[in-house]
Amino acid sequence: MVTAEPVDQRYGPGVALLVIDLQNDFATPGGSLYVGGGEEIVDAVNAQVTAAVAAGSPVFWTQDWHPEVTPHFVTSGGVWPPHCVAGTPGADFHPDARVTGEVIRKGVDGADGYSGFSTRDPGSGARTSTVLGDRLAAAGVHAVVVIGLAGDYCVKETALDGRRLGLDVVVPLGLTRFVNLQPGDDAAAVAELRAAGVRVEPVAADA
Repeated sequence: MVTAEPVDQRYGPGVALLVIDLQNDFATPGGSLYVGGGEEIVDAVNAQVTAAVAAGSPVFWTQDWHPEVTPHFVTSGGVWPPHCVAGTPGADFHPDARVTGEVIRKGVDGADGYSGFSTRDPGSGARTSTVLGDRLAAAGVHAVVVIGLAGDYCVKETALDGRRLGLDVVVPLGLTRFVNLQPGDDAAAVAELRAAGVRVEPVAADA
């Protein structure tokens, strides 16, 4: 299992922790869209949650919550196998995850729910904001730490949206895993994050 270094210095007033999609379909080997090694980060994620709460930082969890039929799924013309269908065990958080704080559900209306901050219409590409940006603004948050699954999709898109909103964003690589639908997607995602001004911490910082 991954073990975390002391991380209290990451958190405090104005900093929020965003835990992305630590759900059974992604984080367990039997999940329909298993992200290799996803279960390995659960203990370290829990340590981050504990540190954030102790420092007074708000914690938000995102949760894919798809309808049974959606253009997001390959069965209706999309890319992905059906996953995280609302109310199914696959959509539940990993049983060992310490879920504390508000849960932001995404993809509930059949849209692509990659980012915790926004959903995207699969046809038109039009974006609709979730409540996350408003919640962070109300809490006086200026910086976020983004962890969870997966680094080349929902973690990346959440981090990029955070930068678009003017937030300082940190993505610790030891606290995510990558789908790598195509070889090299992980490296491309890291490059994109860095180009957008996201502080990407190397694995050695957390593992």
